[in-house]
Amino acid sequence: MASEGKEKPEVVGIKQENIIRVRKGKHDQIVLVLRVVAFLATATATIVMGLNKETKTLVVGAIGSNPITATLQAKFQQTPAFLFFVIANALASVHNLVMLALEIFGGKLDCKGFRLVIITILDMVILAMVAAGASSAAFMAELGKNGNSHAKWNKICHKFERFCHQGGGALIPSFIALILLLLISAISIIKLHNQKLTTTHHATTP
Repeated sequence: MASEGKEKPEVVGIKQENIIRVRKGKHDQIVLVLRVVAFLATATATIVMGLNKETKTLVVGAIGSNPITATLQAKFQQTPAFLFFVIANALASVHNLVMLALEIFGGKLDCKGFRLVIITILDMVILAMVAAGASSAAFMAELGKNGNSHAKWNKICHKFERFCHQGGGALIPSFIALILLLLISAISIIKLHNQKLTTTHHATTP
């Protein structure tokens, strides 16, 4: 009599498995959208910074009343932090593009259950790279704008305004992508946890 109000273990297990499947479907849709936006953000950051250069003719001295001018060029390749920023965001763009292709066309490529583990690890590696690239580029951008009086480093943004503005514009989509990649990594970890629960349930079900 006491067991009439209780569901059978098989029924409970099926309900739990169905809930996990529904959650997995929602997570897949969310990740798909996040990856598309993250790809667009990192690609934008890569292109904007990759095309960032400015040439100006500046007065560097004078002989009597005759000014001495020099033509100088500011390019992102001249700063290792900006170069790493471009490489990190480009790799993130390629990563998200490949992951999108796998989500859409590679449903059968599971690699014996290791697919989600590999994707989760790659997501965290790309997240770390974009975070490092964006942080180092932001530091150099702040240094170029304000200089450092203690180290006697002069600011340059008052001379190369367009270069600095374009570089700052590249930082915005990169930090947006960083937030999206953080969400993607969190969801990947949740999916990995749910997969473990499903595997454990199948292993313990007679």
